[in-house]
Amino acid sequence: MTWWKEAVVYQIYPRSFQDSNGDGIGDIPGIIQRLDYLQTLGVDVIWLSPVYASPNDDNGYDISDYEAIHPEFGTMEDMEQLIDEAKERGIRIVMDLVVNHTSDEHAWFQSAKSNIDSPYRDYYIWRDPVNGKAPNELRSAFSGSAWKYEPQTNQYYLHLFSKKQPDLNWENEQMRKDIYQMMNRWLDKGIGGFRMDVIDLLGKDADNQITGNGPRLHEFLKEMRRETFEHYDVMTVGESWVVTPETAPLFADESSKELNMMFQFEHLMLDEQPNTSKWQLKSLDLPEFKQVFNKWQTQLPETTWNSLFWNNHDTPRIVSRFGDDQTFSVESAKMLAILLHMMKGTPYIYQGEEIGMTNYPIQQIDQAQDIESLNLYEEKLAEGWTEAEIMETINAKGRDNARTPMQWTAGQNGGFTDGEPWMTVNPNTSEINVQAAVNDEQSVFYTYQKLIHLRKEHPIIVKGTFKLLLKDHPHIFAYEREFEGETWLVTANFSPETIRCSLAETSTPNIPMIANYDRSEYDLNELTLAPYEAFVVKVESNEN
Repeated sequence: MTWWKEAVVYQIYPRSFQDSNGDGIGDIPGIIQRLDYLQTLGVDVIWLSPVYASPNDDNGYDISDYEAIHPEFGTMEDMEQLIDEAKERGIRIVMDLVVNHTSDEHAWFQSAKSNIDSPYRDYYIWRDPVNGKAPNELRSAFSGSAWKYEPQTNQYYLHLFSKKQPDLNWENEQMRKDIYQMMNRWLDKGIGGFRMDVIDLLGKDADNQITGNGPRLHEFLKEMRRETFEHYDVMTVGESWVVTPETAPLFADESSKELNMMFQFEHLMLDEQPNTSKWQLKSLDLPEFKQVFNKWQTQLPETTWNSLFWNNHDTPRIVSRFGDDQTFSVESAKMLAILLHMMKGTPYIYQGEEIGMTNYPIQQIDQAQDIESLNLYEEKLAEGWTEAEIMETINAKGRDNARTPMQWTAGQNGGFTDGEPWMTVNPNTSEINVQAAVNDEQSVFYTYQKLIHLRKEHPIIVKGTFKLLLKDHPHIFAYEREFEGETWLVTANFSPETIRCSLAETSTPNIPMIANYDRSEYDLNELTLAPYEAFVVKVESNEN
């Protein structure tokens, strides 16, 4: 069993985690100050969102120097200290890496755009105008054409994201070699691996308007592994918004020799109108939701590993999204934790999730920070949406929800900074904060801590099979895990109502391994579940 199958990962968004110098921006020394807290929680890995040099057009996902630290985060010496001090606590640092594109301020692109004969010209994707316009109809993920005209050389360059994020040309062998050498220098520093941003775009064919899963994608990923992380004991996870149980093995099967696992987002698309955007809201349909999880738990080959997550820096807080962040905030946060962490795969916790941090609704658009939300506001106003409709969808799905500063204390700025925070701290830090959580044995924090402990102690969580129960029930999400003759039953009431049901014809009382209500035992034959109640029991038999 490889270590990353048993690990629990904690994602840090550095800008919002802990400020150490009073400038209002989280930094690497601030992370070092909080390592003991993460050790107490029990996580094995920190996934660190980008801390490289960047003009921050896209919050650090526009890298201007892969081998320099952005000054607002600290120095390379700070980074090396973080790697070393985390390792002393049994925690590995996984770096977020963006190799689909760079910043337009990267030295490669600065040389490439100024001189058509530059050795770096072919590191990017350039095309001549067609009838005085862009080469084709490719669109940017951030709206508008994916082509930008560069008058110095009378050509267009490709940018699938911001105009300040020119796409790298993975057809260029020397560019690939430079990327691999950079990756190896990071690996030599002792990092624990890479999270690979938008990895399915590397094989793009711009002329044929193919962006994801292009013809040479897997060739490039196999080469990347051979030249870099195959020689180190590390974990790799790729991001793709379109991967399926059928295509995931192409990336992550043990035989594919590419990555260890993929992030998949299918479960996070179920509260939006079909065939629209994430901004078109709809209520969650629990049977549909269960079927998506069932598919990813049962249809992946045994040789392809899964990832498990509720939220990250790009998605809203899960307790506000699928739970109840008002009346049953603690109960629903614990329910969601139990439900996910008992599944097969490597769990990822996003900073603050473990204390039940919530969305922070804004009242007017000038309170928004994220470029995506600001662009959406203008776009939807032009389409005739009312301001109230736009604010409702931004408050539900906007990325700023995940990026408010970590809530450490009930004090000023939540203990995040002594200065003026770069982003407003959620006022509910007076109730929801790390200090209060650690001092309360019934807090969300201790549910996460216990779930991590259970995963380390019981092979059934890592290795067991998955069987969905009550697949059509509108409120109950229940499933079994089985391993070497042992069966665990996981049950969650996904509603604010009291629900009655039966899960087994047995009179044997079952003592919970973990639960979010204070009960000594559960009668599986006649269950009455309180709002958002969840529990895990070991059962001798379970016939449905």
